[in-house]
Amino acid sequence: MEKSDLINRELSWLAFNRRVLEEAANPDNPLLERGKFLSICGTNLDEFFMVRIGSLAHAAAMGDKKKDPTGLTPQQQLGRIFPAVRRQVERQYALLNGEYLPALEAEGIYLMNRHQLTGEQRDWLSHYFDAQIQPLLTPRAIDDKRPFPLLSARRLHLALLLPPNVRAGAPRMALIPVPSSLPRVTMLPMGRGKARGILVEDVIAMFAHRLFGQKKPLAVLPFRITRNTDFLYNDSDADALIVEMRKNLKKRKWGRVLRLEIPLGGDFRLTERLMRYLDVSEQGVFPVPGPISLDFFMKQISGLPGFDSLRFPAFSPRIDDRFRQEGSIFRAIRGGDILLNHPYDSFDPVVRFVCEAADDPNVMAIKQTLYRVSGKSPIVAALGRAAQNGKQVTVLIEVRARFDEENNINWCLELEKAGCHVFYGVPKLKTHSKITLVVRREPSGLRRYVHLATGNYNDVTAKLYTDMGLFTCDETIGRDAGNFFNVVTGYGESAGMEKLVAAPTHLRKEIKRLIRREQEHAENGLPARITAKINALVDPKIIKQLYKAADAGVEIDLIVRGICCLKTNGRENLRVRSIVGRFLEHTRAFVFENGGDTEVYLSSADWMPRNLDKRVELMFPVEDPALQRRVIASLQDELHDNVKAWTMKKNGKYVRVRREEPLLNSQEARVLGPAEIATPVDAE
Repeated sequence: MEKSDLINRELSWLAFNRRVLEEAANPDNPLLERGKFLSICGTNLDEFFMVRIGSLAHAAAMGDKKKDPTGLTPQQQLGRIFPAVRRQVERQYALLNGEYLPALEAEGIYLMNRHQLTGEQRDWLSHYFDAQIQPLLTPRAIDDKRPFPLLSARRLHLALLLPPNVRAGAPRMALIPVPSSLPRVTMLPMGRGKARGILVEDVIAMFAHRLFGQKKPLAVLPFRITRNTDFLYNDSDADALIVEMRKNLKKRKWGRVLRLEIPLGGDFRLTERLMRYLDVSEQGVFPVPGPISLDFFMKQISGLPGFDSLRFPAFSPRIDDRFRQEGSIFRAIRGGDILLNHPYDSFDPVVRFVCEAADDPNVMAIKQTLYRVSGKSPIVAALGRAAQNGKQVTVLIEVRARFDEENNINWCLELEKAGCHVFYGVPKLKTHSKITLVVRREPSGLRRYVHLATGNYNDVTAKLYTDMGLFTCDETIGRDAGNFFNVVTGYGESAGMEKLVAAPTHLRKEIKRLIRREQEHAENGLPARITAKINALVDPKIIKQLYKAADAGVEIDLIVRGICCLKTNGRENLRVRSIVGRFLEHTRAFVFENGGDTEVYLSSADWMPRNLDKRVELMFPVEDPALQRRVIASLQDELHDNVKAWTMKKNGKYVRVRREEPLLNSQEARVLGPAEIATPVDAE
């Protein structure tokens, strides 16, 4: 396989974020939903700078010449990334100014600047500033005696140039952090339209002279910085992991500044000083023709009251009829495997599963892995209650889950106080698997109930991300689950697993075996097809195996939401598409035709080196024929989506799928369509 057969990972990610951005221009989306995509594009870029660019910048600064699979050194990658980011930011603000703000105004929503205010509005803002804003502000002088402070990343600041104290003196500099407790947009109670507001930084700039003895600033410059948060840490000692992670969280506060965002046309004197104080190169300065950071469209504007017609219609997730019957959830699971497809199917049964286990006197033990959970997780609360009820509760919380480290550390401490056996993770490996095991005493003996999933035990994101989960009391899977927990908690050697496949020990080999088996079927004239839905496809070895299978005649359809380093290179039987819609596509599902004896799998793992080699992951089979049909039908809908889908051309570029009647939006079809629920089975 040649280097030219692969797409650079970072450039592929930027292509994905461009697809996200284009949803802000998509007239199929209600107006306020379009603004969310402007916000998401920006927050995605924040994380891209903090992690990916941060890692490359550090490597380049250390003189690292190691090449990526496409043959580029860190410095060469940065040379391609920064221009691509600038083009994306230009497109983001072109959409904002040329399309989105005018569309908002047409609906009576105005984002105003200080020059558009009426006298009445200025008077109201003057009183509002004195009463609600000024008490929260802390101006800071910058001079030889008061050095430049350590600034928080991704927080808005104002730099001010003040008149000199003496006639021959130089202009002085000051900083004002914009309080994060204030709404980014100050909504005005009077004026034209149905809703109107002004950015809080503009309000502060209007009345900043009141903070400096009525001396009017010579210039005011809003700005925002992004720091490198990608740090190496020692994760070989589980006992010291919490201490190590807390050190890492502190390092993030003073990581190197990678990006300085300022308004286009901002005062050059302040810009030069900021670049010098923050040690930012010209490459890292991003002037933007509009507000810095557009996250307020997601956090504030999208939720404005009185504009329901400009949002996606609300919908109620389905609940399987088996969960509505009298009796415990365990009775429902004994009736047969149950598949949930979130957010179309409610996440409530997953919460109920853990809550009932916590309170059921017949439940003896609960074991669970947690990667990302909500801030007020009912699942974590139930685990603590279960321990207090005398049950054996084992919880593996991954404290290295990026940007959720602090939240997870706090949950670890809470669960330990409640009496749970808490593990912070497996040394040197992130635990990314999603599994819950409940051991229950029943008349026939101990029975294991298992929930396996492609996504996190997070009741908030379960309403926003698409994922699949499986409830089962299959004896073999239950036994496998017990072996899995024995290994990850360090209590025993692996006894092997029959149906569950774990990374980093076996998953890579199994995926390659399944792909190779399809290749052999094609070579022998048997039906051979692979349909895989993943978030990212990066691993060169898996890509090479897919190329071989395609060249042998295997029909391959890949639904890859984000990064895809594979190129189709003109292979008509190798197809790649990406779906970006109302919900974030997060499911990992795989269908192998296997010569007519179809096998279906779900997994927590993407096809990336980190997932296959450096994480604890699980892949599990869907064996019930009715549930297999549900998974296959879901993937087929996405393969026929002609509203939200993009397809990769042979050069690696993506274009929207051509619209042809009948139109199919796979996400909305599941929101509006009938439930795909098997007939309830009585199982006393």
